[in-house]
Order: sequence, then structure tokens, then C-alpha cells
Amino acid sequence: MIMPNTLRRKLDAGEGTLGTHFMFVDPDVPEIIGDTGLFDYGEFTAEYSAFDMPLLYHLARAGQCGDLPLMIKPDQDNQAFWAQAALGAGFKAVLFTDIRTAEDVDQCHACIRPDLPGAEARMGVKLRRPALASYDTSAYLEDLESIVTCIMIEKSVAVENIDAIMERARLLNIDMTQWGPADFGFSKGQPGLMSTSEIRSYEEHVIAKSLEYGIPPRIEIGSPEQAKRYIDLGVRHFCLGWDRFIYRSALMSLGENMRELTAGI
Repeated sequence: MIMPNTLRRKLDAGEGTLGTHFMFVDPDVPEIIGDTGLFDYGEFTAEYSAFDMPLLYHLARAGQCGDLPLMIKPDQDNQAFWAQAALGAGFKAVLFTDIRTAEDVDQCHACIRPDLPGAEARMGVKLRRPALASYDTSAYLEDLESIVTCIMIEKSVAVENIDAIMERARLLNIDMTQWGPADFGFSKGQPGLMSTSEIRSYEEHVIAKSLEYGIPPRIEIGSPEQAKRYIDLGVRHFCLGWDRFIYRSALMSLGENMRELTAGI
């Protein structure tokens, strides 16, 4: 069966949302995330993972087990192909990286919208999982129309073009924007910029522009404590934590506590 896009429902209702990132390529991870009942979606940060087509199917199945919609963040190279593949597997959202111009927004939007008469779109029938193959076309189109689309603002040139990008995003009903401080620092020739207070003026500018154009900004944070500042700026959408860092932090805490307890034995 086609899984309802509950992330879409929350966005349409004007509710805040909470996701979490995962990079481990094990379907147990989205199943565990869904089993907590605390997250509105899981973001498969494919940009930093090694994966293939069958894995997308397994991740989508696992998300469906826990009623967890999945988002994919593909790398900028071939992202149209992997976005379509993920949606065909059953993912419900796409975070497009490396947006630099309004034309980039056009291309990202077109690649995941149904190729109907008069539409400047390129998405055909991409149902891939056997369990999805029996759906009628009307249900498939309805599912495609519910896909959540997000764009990354992460390059210096994107900030320079921010008004044109946001205007196009508004016209195309892009659902969320995402600030990317690490890549922004690189594009400014300052790789360490994201760790300085100087980055805040750029970040706040992008958040303010997103709100000005009526496109909800989403922010990535490593801990709940970091959310307060962004809530005060008007942010209501967060993606909290990365599985690799969560796992490492837990191991460090367990290991250090046990070493302290057994010291001298």
C-alpha cells in the first residue's frame, strides 16, 4: 500500500516538524527512529553515504514499518536520478543540495513533478518496489503531488542571489529551505567560518529572507539546547542529530564511565 505522507499533512496544517539524520546504511536505523514515535521523518543523508538502488527499497520498507516518512538528501551530482529513484522506492521528501540560482530551483522542482501535458516536469512512472506496482495512476499522481521539496542555501553565490531564489521557490511552492554553514564557509574561502560568530549574520539573513517569502526555514542542530535561538528567529522546523555522532557519543560515555569505574582493578 502507498504510505500516507504525514510530513506533508503537518506542513499543510502549519505545524512545526522534527526530523533526524541517518547515514548508516542499515534499514534497522529508520525502523528504530520510527519506533520511538518522536520524529516526523528521517533524513537519509545519502550525500555522505555509500548506497545503491536496492538499499533505497529496504530503507523505505523499514520506514513504512514505523510509519516514518523518509527524506533523501542526494549529492549534487546525479541528484535528479537519485531523487526519482528514492521516490520510486517510497520516500516522501527530497532535500536538494547546492542551489545557486533560480534556474537550479526550476530544475530540482521539475525532476520530481509528474510529466503531464503543459507541465514543465520530468517525472514519469518510477514505481519500483513490487508492493507499489499495483497502484492505479490516480493514486500514484496523488502521492507525487504530496512529495515534500526542500532546497539548500549553502553557497556564497546563493546568498547573493537569495531574492531571486526565494521568489522562484515561492512560485513553485517549495516547502522548506535549509541553511548550510559548512559549504558556505568553503565557498567564501574560509573553511572554518561555520565555527565562528561571523557566520550568524549570513545565517540570520537567509532565515529572514525565507520567512519574508513565506517559505519555512529548517535548521539542522546537534542538541535540543541549540533550538532556542532559532525558535526566537521564527524557525519551527528542525532536524536533530546524526546517527554516527549519536552512536559515538553514547559509546564514549559508556566507555569512559566503565573505565572510570574499573580503574585500578
